[in-house]
Amino acid sequence: MTRLFALALGASMALAGTAGAEGRTRIGYGLVFTNDLIGDGDDRWRTGSVASSRIYAPGWDGQAPARFGELLELRFNGEIIAPDDLSTPAPVDRPFAGALSLGLHTHLTRAQMEYAVGADVVVVGPQTGLDDFQDWLHDIVGGDEISRATRRGQVDDGVYPTAVLEAGRSFDLGPARLRPFAEARAGVETLVRVGADLSFGRLTRGELLVREPVTGQRYRAVRADMPGAAFILGADIAWVEDSEFFPGSAPVTPEDTRARVRGGVHWEARNGASVFYGLTWLSEEFEEQREGQVVGSLQFRLRF
Repeated sequence: MTRLFALALGASMALAGTAGAEGRTRIGYGLVFTNDLIGDGDDRWRTGSVASSRIYAPGWDGQAPARFGELLELRFNGEIIAPDDLSTPAPVDRPFAGALSLGLHTHLTRAQMEYAVGADVVVVGPQTGLDDFQDWLHDIVGGDEISRATRRGQVDDGVYPTAVLEAGRSFDLGPARLRPFAEARAGVETLVRVGADLSFGRLTRGELLVREPVTGQRYRAVRADMPGAAFILGADIAWVEDSEFFPGSAPVTPEDTRARVRGGVHWEARNGASVFYGLTWLSEEFEEQREGQVVGSLQFRLRF
């Protein structure tokens, strides 16, 4: 695992150097936590994740530039996927999986279309150490211990280059803004997704929002610093071709489609302090999954 961390650190330094070249400076930062503890309160399936973005560009005038590669996003994601019962997993349930990813993405706007294009290296399996991390976290906050059976059955080690493309366009509808989008992913999971997001209240014009991969919630990475509240609704459906989180040895049958329905609120005070809280319903991802789940997402910034 030491070697894995060394490689990840080296890749991170190389990507940061690339992002900081050609007169770019860091113009934004975003961090969002997602967990079912702040959703339906259970500890299962898409149980927890964190997404972080650092944005580099020569400047910011309220929207992404037209030139490919001018604005760069250094993106980190971590996720834990678990069976319904960590200590006594059912014979038919999805395997435990830990995943860490690091990638470089670019955002651009052309002919009123907004694009996000990039690639991540996704590291999966016991080599991530996320099974030990979850056990350590449960020792602190309370929760089931991960049994030997759960560890033995987890997804094997692997490294998966993953390409991501999203295209969307925003339409003003009086006090609201509608943004249909389409997304394609190829790598650790290969799928195509279509959906839409609707915002109203304190609209997020002049900001760069990045889509969190598990829920589809869009979190703020470049801010306009406007006090007030914005209310967010969204939904999408995905057609899934393949997923490394369901290896051939898994005792379950993956679903061909997945749906997500989400809502949330961004709030910002006059001093710049802000918070985002959202809830997302995730449909069943395998045929034996008896129900969907609800996870919560949280982003905040403190100012003193």
